[in-house]
Amino acid sequence: MPWIFQEKLRIAVLVSKAAFQFISSVSPSDYTVPPEVKAAGFDICADELGSIVEGHDVKKLRFHGGVNGIAQKLCTSTNDGLPKDADALNRRQELFGINKFAESESKSFWVFVWEALHDMTLMILAVCAFVSLIVGIATEGWPKGAHDGLGIVASIMLVVFVTATSDYRQSLQFKDLDKEKKKISIQVTRNGFRQKMSIYELLPGDIVHLAIGDQVPADGLFVSGFSVLIDESSLTGESEPVMVGAETPFLLSGTKVQDGSCKMLITTVGMRTQWGKLMATLSEGGDDETPLQVKLNGVATIIGKIGLFFAVITFAVLVQGLVVRKWKDGSHVDWSAEEAMEMLEYFAIAVTIVVVAVPEGLPLAVTLSLAFAMKKMMNDKALVRHLAACETMGSATTICSDKTGTLTTNHMTVVKSCICMSVREVGNPSKFANMKSELHDSALKLLLQSIFNNTGGEVVMSKEGKREILGTPTEAAILEFGLSLGGDFQAEREAVKLVKLEPFNSTKKRMGAVVELPVDGGRLRAHSKGASEIVLASCEKVINSKGEVVALDDSSLKFLQATIDQFASEALRTLCLAYKEVQGGFSPNDLIPESGYTCIGIVGIKDPVRPGVKESVAVCHAAGIAVRMVTGDNINTAKAIARECGILTSDGVAIEGPVFREKSQAELLELIPKIQVMARSSPLDKHTLVKHLRTTFDDVVAVTGDGTNDAPALHEADIGLAMGIAGTEVAKESADVIILDDNFSTIVTVAKWGRSVYINIQKFVQFQLTVNVVALVVNFSSACMTGSAPLTAVQLLWVNMIMDTLGALALATEPPNNALMKRPPVGRKGHFITNVMWRNILGQSFYQFLIIWKLQASGKSMFELEGSDSDLVLNTIIFNSFVFCQVFNEISSREMESINVFKGMLNNYVFVMVLVATVAFQIIIIEFLGTFANTTHLTSHQWGACVLIGFIGMPIAAILKLVPV
Repeated sequence: MPWIFQEKLRIAVLVSKAAFQFISSVSPSDYTVPPEVKAAGFDICADELGSIVEGHDVKKLRFHGGVNGIAQKLCTSTNDGLPKDADALNRRQELFGINKFAESESKSFWVFVWEALHDMTLMILAVCAFVSLIVGIATEGWPKGAHDGLGIVASIMLVVFVTATSDYRQSLQFKDLDKEKKKISIQVTRNGFRQKMSIYELLPGDIVHLAIGDQVPADGLFVSGFSVLIDESSLTGESEPVMVGAETPFLLSGTKVQDGSCKMLITTVGMRTQWGKLMATLSEGGDDETPLQVKLNGVATIIGKIGLFFAVITFAVLVQGLVVRKWKDGSHVDWSAEEAMEMLEYFAIAVTIVVVAVPEGLPLAVTLSLAFAMKKMMNDKALVRHLAACETMGSATTICSDKTGTLTTNHMTVVKSCICMSVREVGNPSKFANMKSELHDSALKLLLQSIFNNTGGEVVMSKEGKREILGTPTEAAILEFGLSLGGDFQAEREAVKLVKLEPFNSTKKRMGAVVELPVDGGRLRAHSKGASEIVLASCEKVINSKGEVVALDDSSLKFLQATIDQFASEALRTLCLAYKEVQGGFSPNDLIPESGYTCIGIVGIKDPVRPGVKESVAVCHAAGIAVRMVTGDNINTAKAIARECGILTSDGVAIEGPVFREKSQAELLELIPKIQVMARSSPLDKHTLVKHLRTTFDDVVAVTGDGTNDAPALHEADIGLAMGIAGTEVAKESADVIILDDNFSTIVTVAKWGRSVYINIQKFVQFQLTVNVVALVVNFSSACMTGSAPLTAVQLLWVNMIMDTLGALALATEPPNNALMKRPPVGRKGHFITNVMWRNILGQSFYQFLIIWKLQASGKSMFELEGSDSDLVLNTIIFNSFVFCQVFNEISSREMESINVFKGMLNNYVFVMVLVATVAFQIIIIEFLGTFANTTHLTSHQWGACVLIGFIGMPIAAILKLVPV
C-alpha cells in the first residue's frame, strides 16, 4: 500500500508540473487583486501565490517583482518577518488559511459495532439464533420458546460490544499518539526576533530558517542562503536532489533540505500547498500489520482449520446419534419440533466450537499490548511512530549508538585551546581575559573572523533582550568561545561580505566560507573548520606565538598532532581552524579551496557523559545486547568516551572509518563482531556496519541517530531511534521511535518494553491455547461417546469471551520488570511458542480434561445428584469448574517459569479488574441467567467444589514449572 501510494503521488506531481510548465509558457496577463484581499491590505491572493510556487512559474514571479515584490504584497519583511499584530494575523489567517491538512473523520463507536457484527462466525450464530427463536416460539410459545435464541443473541451482543469498545479505545489512543507525533517546531523570524514556533502556526509572509535535515513546512520562496539542495523524493519519487537558489527559488511542502541552509518566505499553507492538494485526492493505506501479528494470524488460521475439522466431525457424530436413536425407535420418518430444535442445537455447538477454536484474540492481544506499551512508553519519554518497533526492540541484539547527544549531554563548551602554538586551559572569565591579552591583535582578529563567519550558527537577541546562541551544540560552543574572547558577532559579520558558505559535510568532515574584505581593497579570504587531522593536513603554514605566519615544519606539525592526541585522550572533541588568502578571484559557483591553508589553532570541546549511561550500558550487556558506538570524532576521543561509558572493553576493537572501508569481506566477517567503537565514520560506514550485522550475523539492530547523515542507517536498521532534542526532522521521519528526553537510558527502557510486549503475547498464547485444547477435546470426545456436548453454545461463547477479549486485556497489559533484562534476547528466527510454553499448555490441558471427564463419568454419584434435573445440575457444575480452571490458569500464566505468580499482581489494576469481572459475571450466569445459559442454581457445597477444582490447577502449574525442558 505505501508503495502504491508513493507511485500515485509521484505520477500526480509529475503531471501537475507538466501542466504548470505548459501554462507558464504563456505570458502572464495583468493580475487583478480580489476586492476582499485588497480590503485586507494585501496585493496578492492565495490562489495566485499557489500557482507561482506550485508551477515553478518564473514569469509570474518576475511579473510580481520577484521574492521582494511578493514579500511587499504580503505586507511582510524578509529581515524582520511578520509584525506582531493579533488582528492583522487573524485577517491573514482568514484569507490565506492555516498550515494544517484536512484529516479524515474519526470513526464513531457505532461504526466499530457495525464492523464487529460482520464477523463470519457471529453471523452464522445469528442465523442459528433466528431459527431457534422461530422454532422455539412456534412450538413452546412466548417467552419460554425464545430462551435459547435470546441467550445466543445476548452472547453475540456481549461479544460485539466488548470487541467494539476495545477497538474504539485503541483508535482513540492512536489518535492521541498521532497528535503527539505531529508536534514539530521550526525556527521563524517574527516581529524582528528569531524564535521557535509550531509549523501549524505558520502563515503566508512568515520567514522560516531551514538547515540540513529540516522538512520544508509549507510552500514558499528562497530568500537567502548557501548551497541549498532539496530532496523532493517524498513528492516525486526522484532520488536526485534539486538545487534551490535565487534563480530557482521554489520550495515545496513535505520536501527535505539535503544540504545547505537558507531563509524562506512562506507563500502557501495547508490544503493550498501542492502536498495538501495531492493529499485531498489520494488516500493513504492503513498501517501494515506488525511482524508478530502476521505470525500469529498464521497460527490462528491453522488452529481455525483444525477447529473447523473437529466441528464438522462433532456435528456429524451428534446428528448420527440422533438418527440412530430415531431409527431404533422406528420414528425416523416423523420429525418433531423438539428434534428439529435438537438438530439446531447440534449445529450451534458445531459453530461455537469453531468460534472457540479460532483464536481471534491473538491479533487483538498484540494490538492491545502494543497500544498499552506505546502509551506507557510515552510517559517514559519515548514516542513510538511505528507499532512494529515495540515488539522489534524486544528482540534487539545490537544497539549502534552515536555519541553526541545520546551518550553525552549535548551541551558542549570549549575547555582547552591551542591558538598560535600555545596550549591553554579556558572555561572561566579570568582565563579568557589572560588568553585575550596574550594573543597578538592580528591573530585574535583572524580567530574571531573565522569563528563568526565560518559558522552555521547565529547570535541573536531574544524578546527579553537576552543574547541567545542558535545552532548545533558544536557551533554554539565555538561561538560562545568567540564571544568570551570579546568578539562581536554582528560587527564581525558586517565587517566582511560573505561570498560563499559550505555547511559541514559528513564526507569531507569540514565546513568552509569565503569572505570579501572591503577594507582591504576587496581581498578574498577562505576559512576552514572541521576535524583536526583533516583540516591540519590541508595546512602549509601556521601562526606562531608572535602572531607571525610561518611554514608548518616537522616539529610544529608533530607538536600540533601531539596536542590533538592529548586533547582526544582527555575525551575532548577537537576542531582545527584555518584560513587562506584567495588569489585570482572567486565565484560563488567555484569550490572552496581544500589546501594551502594557514593553521590558526585547535580547540578542545568537552561534552560530558550523561548521568546513568554507564549503568544503562551495563544493563544492555547483562541482557545480551551489544552496544557499539559510531561517531565522527577522533579515535582517541571516541575511545576515551567509550571506556567511560563502559562500551569499550579489553577484548573489544576500536577502528576508524577509513580503515574499516579497506577491509575485505573475509576480514569483516572476523572483525565486525568485535567492533565496539567506530571513529571518523561516514554515514556509509554506519550503513555498512548495520547491513553486515543484519544479513551476515542475523542480528536485530537498533540504530540511534540525531541528524540527516544517520538516515540511511536508520532505514537499514530493524528499528531506528532518533534523539528528540538534537535530532533533525529527517532523523525523526526515518526513525521508528523518537527519544524525547535525548537520553541513552531511555533506549534501555524501550528495549525493556519491547521484551515486555513479546513475553506478554507469549503468556496470552499459552493461556488461550490451553482453553482451546480443552474445549475442543472435551466437546468432541463427549459428542462422540455420549451423543451430547456438556458445554452449550452460550457457555462456549462466554468462555470465548474470557480467553479472547478479557484474557488479552489482562495478560497483554502486564508492565515490564527488571528480570526481563537479565535474559538473552529472542533472535530473529527464534521460536515464538517455546518448549516451556508447550510444557505448561499440555500439562494444564491434561489436568483440566481429566477433571471434566471424571465429572462427566461419575459426577452424579460424587455430588449425589438425583431427579429429573440431575443432568442440568451436573452440566452446570462442569461448566462452572471449567470456567474457574481458566480463572486460576490466567493467574498461573502471569509467569511462565517462575513459581511465584502473585508478585506484583495487585499493582496491575487491569488484571485484577478482569478477574473480578469474570468471577462476578460467572455468578450472574449461574444464579440468574439459567434459562438463557442452560444453567441452574448451585449449592454452596457445589460452588466450593468448582472453585477448588479450578484452584488445584495452580499447584499443578507450579509443579509443571519444575519439569526441565
